[in-house]
Amino acid sequence: MTELPVRFKERMKELLGDEYEAFEASYDSERVQGLRFNSLKAWGGTEDGWEEQGVRDLAQKVSDRAGFSLKKIPWVKEGFYYDGSHRPGKHPYHEAGLYYIQEPSAMAVVELLDPQPGDRVLDLCAAPGGKSSHIASRLKGQGFLLSNEIHPARARILSQNMERMGVYNCVVSNQEPGQLAPHFTEYFHGIVVDAPCSGEGMFRKDEAARAQWSEEHVDMCAARQREILDSAAAMLRPGGRMVYSTCTFAPEENEGAILGFLERHEEFCVESVAAYEGFTEGKPQWIGWKDREKAGERSDQEGVASEQTSELVKQHHLEETFRIMPHKLEGEGHYMAVLKKREPGDKACCQARFKEAVYLDSRKRDGIFKDYEAFLKDTLVRPEQFLERDEYVLFGDQLYLLPPEMPDMKGLKIIRPGLHMGALKKNRFEPSHGLALVLRQEDVKRWAELPSHEREVIRYLKGETLSADEVRAEGDRKGWGLVLTDGLSLGWCKFAGGMLKNHYPKGLRWM
Repeated sequence: MTELPVRFKERMKELLGDEYEAFEASYDSERVQGLRFNSLKAWGGTEDGWEEQGVRDLAQKVSDRAGFSLKKIPWVKEGFYYDGSHRPGKHPYHEAGLYYIQEPSAMAVVELLDPQPGDRVLDLCAAPGGKSSHIASRLKGQGFLLSNEIHPARARILSQNMERMGVYNCVVSNQEPGQLAPHFTEYFHGIVVDAPCSGEGMFRKDEAARAQWSEEHVDMCAARQREILDSAAAMLRPGGRMVYSTCTFAPEENEGAILGFLERHEEFCVESVAAYEGFTEGKPQWIGWKDREKAGERSDQEGVASEQTSELVKQHHLEETFRIMPHKLEGEGHYMAVLKKREPGDKACCQARFKEAVYLDSRKRDGIFKDYEAFLKDTLVRPEQFLERDEYVLFGDQLYLLPPEMPDMKGLKIIRPGLHMGALKKNRFEPSHGLALVLRQEDVKRWAELPSHEREVIRYLKGETLSADEVRAEGDRKGWGLVLTDGLSLGWCKFAGGMLKNHYPKGLRWM
């Protein structure tokens, strides 16, 4: 039985009224777990995405090959529940970026944002990367995604996950939201603010979240959310959409946070979007419940806030925000508000510039690019897809390809400035793991196929050298080759002397 904090239970009893028993009982049921397929990598999906039946066919194929039991999550096309007894995070498909393991409620956020190919999008509190990778799949390799995380260690995890998912039009930054705002005034078409919160929706699966909870922590989170929202507001272009979300039930961090934001920012309004079946409408009547509690008033589900707050609630349509409640849907719990910035408009993007970087347009490549060009021509079927690009930058000997929509980043701490192509070593080029994960079988001249059900793929993931005779391979047996599992790219190998030299990164190898 899940032991909930006493004061949390008192709060939720006050807010939920007759629904509280069903809410509390949900904590004693088994938590649900989900995965979301990645259209940038999956079979049957291309950068153009896929139709509903294609996703179902994909799920059936994965079930047949990997033995996972999958059930559709109704509010996201690519999302599926999986049986908790299975371990999809320990399967080669996970390393290939075929799917991202994500809490089902959290998948609704990007559905509500609805980013379109070519948009400029900011994920402001992005680690570990679930929402960013979802956004990237919807952008279909077009436009620009900035994924920001304030904590350095979490920002590195975010960068690794974006690499694993084969995302190449993304920059990962490590900044305070307030430090980003001056660089991106009214720049983004869409913003996700998945705000740091008191984590009440994590109580079923996270004992630490339960232990750390207090009303003081709720109030502290609400103050922090105010700062984050104000910074985000400055970066959204007029006519753009922002989705604010938390994984908590506290009205101070949800409807209360949005009410305060709308009072401070008259240029914003709650946007009315279609609700998914089973979503609960926002609870503006919960705002100010603590004041009523202190006054000795009963605040049940049908209660109303003070007369002044009630008038503001009507004005701002907070009932058109959303809650996912664990006693009503199969999910841990989430709050979401879709906010629109009035007045259509746009901002011209600036040319990217980094401190201590060398920019390599076509006039500066002679000599520096010789080994890189030789690698591309030897390895790729269409080397021109990279050779014709001008957005290259060198950090030391590390070569990156910047997104075409890259804005000015001078003075910002950047973890990942774009697609890491590899290292320009003396007389040779070494391709990066990230480059392997954005390529497909048809992109390369030589490859080795390691079926997911055979032991060779596990040996590869452990860093072992394989004999070329042990695998099905295509192309000549000399030079860099792409390692595949069931047609999905896993990493690099190097064919030499009848062997496959293993280039799977040491830090990612299975034990």
